[in-house]
Amino acid sequence: MLNQEPLVGVLGGAGPLATSRLLRRVIELTDASADQAHANLLVLDHAAIPDRTAYLLGSSAENPAPVLAADAALLERAGCDAIVIPCNTSHVFYDEIQAAVSIPVVHLIELVADAAAARGMQTLCILCTEGTRAANLYGAVCRSRGIRCRYPDTAVQEMVTSVIYDRVKAGKTASEQVLRSVIELELDAGGDGVVLGCTELSVAFQDLALAARYPAVLDSLELLAQETVVRAGKRLRAPTLCENSRG
Repeated sequence: MLNQEPLVGVLGGAGPLATSRLLRRVIELTDASADQAHANLLVLDHAAIPDRTAYLLGSSAENPAPVLAADAALLERAGCDAIVIPCNTSHVFYDEIQAAVSIPVVHLIELVADAAAARGMQTLCILCTEGTRAANLYGAVCRSRGIRCRYPDTAVQEMVTSVIYDRVKAGKTASEQVLRSVIELELDAGGDGVVLGCTELSVAFQDLALAARYPAVLDSLELLAQETVVRAGKRLRAPTLCENSRG
């Protein structure tokens, strides 16, 4: 970059709506008063990446890892200094992606685990895709920080999966009643917090302005947006009173 400021690559498309929401939140969270003061991002919105959950559950033979690794390499060749991936399930293939480049790939799951540890949380319920759940992606990362993870029962997981695939990924509005029911059921089941471990859930959560109502919810996409601002060498904008009371 001519101005020598960091360029952050966004390896997106899995899914596209979560990618666009990340970009919006980076803009909203950046302390900037002019176009030129915003983060430098290079976005690869590759919606044709093979389905991560389908591969992990054995219903598809298309391995997304080589595609994700190739996309990361493309971003590095384009001059990026770091890469973020607005998809939790893609991090099952993190080692292959990081091995394909010499620049850092931000580990979204570690960001969430670090945020939970900083808040003194010891037990988390993970709301995520069946693929992330099958790989126990959060459990492995959180264990190293002394945090225990659990997953919803079958009935609640079906509700979570429906929000992700039948609503958000299908371009439809998620039901506030359903999402609130899922969150409240898991908070009532015990533990310190609930993780939105799928960025489509984050999109629904943000669209419904539920953050103020559920402070014990860790929003993975929001945490990634904050980290992206920092990686781009920018300052996070202080929240306004309106934002603090939103929801």
